[in-house]
Amino acid sequence: MAAIRGEDSGLRTPHLGLMVMNDHQLDLMVNGEMKQWDIAPGDLLLDVLRREGYFGVKRGCETGECGACTVLVDGKPINSCMMFAAQAEGRHVLTIEGVAPGDKLDPLQEAFLEYGAVQCGYCTPGMILSAKALLAERPDPTEAEVREALAGNFCRCTGYLKPVEAVLAAAKVYRAHAAKPVKAKTSQKSKRKSQRSKVANPSARS
Repeated sequence: MAAIRGEDSGLRTPHLGLMVMNDHQLDLMVNGEMKQWDIAPGDLLLDVLRREGYFGVKRGCETGECGACTVLVDGKPINSCMMFAAQAEGRHVLTIEGVAPGDKLDPLQEAFLEYGAVQCGYCTPGMILSAKALLAERPDPTEAEVREALAGNFCRCTGYLKPVEAVLAAAKVYRAHAAKPVKAKTSQKSKRKSQRSKVANPSARS
């Protein structure tokens, strides 16, 4: 427990003149689930997530350079080794464990496998999360935009070509999925209109 010399009598021990920083409760959303954790003021988000079992958040350089510890905080990629856990109060955190819906892989994960963008796998969670943030903002990115989005995620295995190809392929899948509900909704609307017309005028020909 950290202790520093201070003048604030609110947290000062009677005889030593030390200010004691007490643990407190952190309330946040992780992968769509509300969590309440006890943390110390100096705890990093990386350490707390791993302590709570989110081992897809990798420990790398611990200086914010390699991107292995990337998570999404309110949809934005963040190096969790550079963020205090307390700063995540009331925010939404997404780790690689929350990317896939149930037992089905996310299109980004499928594309990384299909294009051979996963080798040792250590950087993969961070890359996928960075790519997911990009595609949420730019559904049809250029190759240059993909490369820029992945620039903060170091990879010693793939040479970046395959991850870039995977992200571009996944973007096409996302766009195709996004288009389907619109067509279905239009079709259902026309069907309901036709049904209402039959009810209103049973003698009308269909």
